[in-house]
Amino acid sequence: MPLDRLVLYIVAGIAVLVALSYLVAVVIGAVAIGPLGLVVLIPVAVVAYIAIRIIRERVGNAEDDYYDRIER
Repeated sequence: MPLDRLVLYIVAGIAVLVALSYLVAVVIGAVAIGPLGLVVLIPVAVVAYIAIRIIRERVGNAEDDYYDRIER
């Protein structure tokens, strides 16, 4: 495995762990402040849903893979 790909995997893994820990902290904080805190979870869930949909669309769209068809 090339070194640049290994570093990319490590950085992506760290980014995922940071994002998940932030999300867990937001959920715990929202639950800890009471019933009004649960209202905070609705916009967080909507933003997370939209982000996941955008990422899936960008990764799964074959039309955006312009550089895959270039000969080397």
